[in-house]
Amino acid sequence: MSVLDAPVTAAAPAASTTGLTPIFVRLKLTLLRNGLRQSTGRRTAFIVSLVLTLLLAAGQVLGLLLLRGNAQAGTVVVLLTAVVALGWAVLPLFFPSGDDTLDPTRLVMLPLRPEPLVRALLVSSMIGIGPLFTLCLVVGSVLALAHGLAGIVFAVLAVPLTMLLCVALSRAVATANVRLLNSRKGRDLAVLSGLVIAVGIQFVNFGAQRLGEAGGLSSLEPAGNVARWLPGASAIASVDAASDGSYGVAVAQLLITAAALAALVWLWQRGLVKLMTTPDGSTLAAAAPDRKESGRTGGLSGLLPEGRTGTVVQRSLRYVARDPKTKAAWVTSLALGAIVPLINAVQGTGSVYLACFAAGMLGMLMYNQFGQDTSAFWMVALTISSTRDAYVELRARACALLLITLPYTLLVCAVTAAVLGRWQSLPGALGLSFALLGAMMATGAVASALFPYSIPQDGAFKNAAPGQGGLAWISILLGMLAALLLAAPVIVLTVWLHLTDRQDALWVVIPVGVAYGTFIGWAGLRIAAPRTANRLPEILTAVSKG
Repeated sequence: MSVLDAPVTAAAPAASTTGLTPIFVRLKLTLLRNGLRQSTGRRTAFIVSLVLTLLLAAGQVLGLLLLRGNAQAGTVVVLLTAVVALGWAVLPLFFPSGDDTLDPTRLVMLPLRPEPLVRALLVSSMIGIGPLFTLCLVVGSVLALAHGLAGIVFAVLAVPLTMLLCVALSRAVATANVRLLNSRKGRDLAVLSGLVIAVGIQFVNFGAQRLGEAGGLSSLEPAGNVARWLPGASAIASVDAASDGSYGVAVAQLLITAAALAALVWLWQRGLVKLMTTPDGSTLAAAAPDRKESGRTGGLSGLLPEGRTGTVVQRSLRYVARDPKTKAAWVTSLALGAIVPLINAVQGTGSVYLACFAAGMLGMLMYNQFGQDTSAFWMVALTISSTRDAYVELRARACALLLITLPYTLLVCAVTAAVLGRWQSLPGALGLSFALLGAMMATGAVASALFPYSIPQDGAFKNAAPGQGGLAWISILLGMLAALLLAAPVIVLTVWLHLTDRQDALWVVIPVGVAYGTFIGWAGLRIAAPRTANRLPEILTAVSKG
């Protein structure tokens, strides 16, 4: 480590340039080895991930080899490479903690020059499961396309260029956003990563089904023709062009990737210099004098009633905007509540009543209302001295949820009916959704009082404290079953109108659903209020375990 400790002078650049890369490679290997020594679980997870990655990579290479000689092989391989390059650009935003060396601010105090630092980080970034998988995919891609001596020559050049471009792209994005990734917004991105993957899988599934209906791989040719000239995929496309004898096109495509790599390295180096020589903007903002707030309140705050109800509604909405776990739950419910009915509607296999899924997903947010407070629930508990206080607290939380849920449910039902062209079923779907929301408000309030559990804040994918997972599942499942039973009268009315061919009278379901849902919700809050007031110490203990 003498190179890192030595002062940088005019006589020392050669030592820094030649010696820094192997030091960073050894550092990366040491970090990996020490991380595996921390626990058996981490070691097992790494081994399982490595085995699964190798199996998936082997399957990818085999599939690409089977494409060799196919007329659409070039299109498929080019698009696949473009998607992989896009993944390298996006994943650092969602998994900033996956590699400690993604944060160059850890090296600020070391006397390192930008040029050798960039080279050292670029080479050390080639070590890991992700680069191994990408290398297998790139090698399989060129094997599927390379024919003749010219194709082999361009393949030898395309593989390292593509790998370097992917890694440089990842590093440049991570460096440009490192302060965002270390902030609360960055943690929000990490929490929402699972949602992005789940939503992406839904669209990939939909695209695959459409692809089969549109005539197979030939329908991808327009997109492939565009991707051939984009950095990240153009180097692989040059192998295909060289194999076909289009040497001028192949050289141009290879130069596009080389130029993009040079530009990315230059931008990355500039980002490193700026990051390591300028103060953190958040620190400056925190040190700035506070601006005087005006005595008047505007926006939603001015419309809410004064007292406990308005305060609790504002607090609940701020949880949605600021707390990563609460925000993730809301975004997941909003996204899946729309995707499921709309994807089925676009495919022509859905029903307007499937839009009730949105009401169900959003109604689940009423469960475990006190868990989002964590140990800070003690401040809420101090303000509850009677059953009336507990009732107002629960009612305000339900109102905050309904402020978003009601218009969103109306929107999803209307869009689903428009896509399917079945407007006559819209009143029935709306009435059922309103009744289901009221039932879930009722069961959610009771479950929050009887089955509270803690929501850990340290893990992106942990939604219950150790030992409370079963309690969380039981409260949600039993609550949902109870909500369906409570909404049964409106369900029976809607089914009866359809069976008796009285669909012109379905508009009656809307006022019935609103009235019945309001009554059920009010009754549930009344039942939950005394139990909440009597179980404040137990609730505080349960939600403070995370």
